[in-house]
Amino acid sequence: MYESYYGLNSKPFQLTPDPAFFFASKWHKRAMSYLQYGLSQAEGFIVITGDIGTGKTTIANSLLADIEDDIVAAQIVTPKLSPDELVKMVAAKFEIDVAGKTKADILKDLEGYLFALSAQGRRALLLVDEAQNLPLETIEELRMLSNFQQAGKPLLQSFLLGQEELQPILRAPNMEQFRQRIVASCHLAPLTLEEVQSYIEYRLQHAGWNGSQLFSSDAYEHIYKFTRGVPRKINTLMDRILLFGFLEELEVLDEQAVDSVIDEVREEMFVPDAPEVKEDEEVSEEVSQDAPDNSQEASESVPRQRLITPNGNEVKDAEYYKAMLGELVDALDDAISHKIKLTQYIDKLLKKKYRTYVRLKSDD
Repeated sequence: MYESYYGLNSKPFQLTPDPAFFFASKWHKRAMSYLQYGLSQAEGFIVITGDIGTGKTTIANSLLADIEDDIVAAQIVTPKLSPDELVKMVAAKFEIDVAGKTKADILKDLEGYLFALSAQGRRALLLVDEAQNLPLETIEELRMLSNFQQAGKPLLQSFLLGQEELQPILRAPNMEQFRQRIVASCHLAPLTLEEVQSYIEYRLQHAGWNGSQLFSSDAYEHIYKFTRGVPRKINTLMDRILLFGFLEELEVLDEQAVDSVIDEVREEMFVPDAPEVKEDEEVSEEVSQDAPDNSQEASESVPRQRLITPNGNEVKDAEYYKAMLGELVDALDDAISHKIKLTQYIDKLLKKKYRTYVRLKSDD
């Protein structure tokens, strides 16, 4: 709608990740360098994390757009997959028929596919997006898939992209074997004020902008403060700002125009109110008759603050929640440990069954 008004030939701030609009900030360059380094090593895991909207998927798409012909890449966006579901999805992404097959059969077919690629001088790459959704035992299954090797080199390499929640998952005590296979990791930070201006102008240029002044310097600062440098938020806001400018027939968008759009967006946001902090009634501490004279200050009314949630519940002492969290962590660790042991046991059985199958096949 506003493209022709501002001399653009396409939408510069669409939400769908587009490699053609990839902007390499300092941290995005580093992340891309790690991905490319990982590809050159042809082994190990690369982990890229970042907050929502910081451009992880855009980086992945940019990598896939420039990938060499000797690499066959597949990309999955993960819900909470079980280990078996992950194996099926990975195989299906590499166009392996999984209908009606057991996990052992799928693993056998996947291994055969990977060996066939290797015989052609090619290899497989798996990009796992939203990896923070994977349970620990499923991430462990990813590590097991990396055990497909030939001449000491893995036949399948994986990159994990996820939100910040992925970091504590990988730091869990049971993930030591996985951590040892991570060859590089990077966390994407939001853009700085200078990068926000460069980001906006970069995308405008790729959409046909002629370079004439479109925003005032203060406008960029207001955009940065509201979006906090998160690319997806910038895209959403900028699309609205350009639409506003078109409707108001503005040739230059200043801070007043930006603030008008920001106020509109704020009204439309469904953001819960911050927890209300109320001051409790005065509480007096009883002092024994044997207390020293200076304890009289302690007997005076002391205001105490209570933290009240939006639903009216009082937040208890932090130590109470620490104790509960400690018990929960111990219980989860025990459960995960048992599941991983079970997965390893099943993996050994599958390998034994596969060796038996190969031996019987050779006897025939």
